[in-house]
Amino acid sequence: MTPPTPTLQAGDTVPDGTFRYIPYTEDPQRHSQSLDITEDLKGKKVVLFSVPGAFTPTCHVNHLPPYLQHYDDFKAKGVDIIAVVAANDPFVMSGWGRFEGVKDKILCLSDPEAEWSGKIGLALDMSQLHFGIRTARYAIIIDDLVITYIATEPGPGVTVTGAEALLAEL
Repeated sequence: MTPPTPTLQAGDTVPDGTFRYIPYTEDPQRHSQSLDITEDLKGKKVVLFSVPGAFTPTCHVNHLPPYLQHYDDFKAKGVDIIAVVAANDPFVMSGWGRFEGVKDKILCLSDPEAEWSGKIGLALDMSQLHFGIRTARYAIIIDDLVITYIATEPGPGVTVTGAEALLAEL
């Protein structure tokens, strides 16, 4: 499967869009909320990484955990928000976050049908595997709505979108 090519590059302004998420809480009666990209990320330094699916082997074992392990390193470099995005619904993303113990350190964002990811050329058609449209494995550093780094994985595994790679770019 050939990885998609982003339609944006460093220096571009991040496009508008909305993600759904469930803020971390111990309350079992959780409700999803919207995160408006241009409104809620304005003036913030954001590390956003995307996975094809919550609980999938590479995403679950190799991609998300290092971001949690390096949380303090990201904060020391001035990152306001760390977020993971997938096409899963907000309840699956919340469940994955709870399982991984991210609490309020990493926002687990839902990009239904990879709508926003598709806007930036990073949706992935995995229909041949019966997975439908997913988000590609990518990472973006956003500083006050301007992209300073964007990368997609060139193949299987986690390299240019991993926590260590993004820390090196900050």
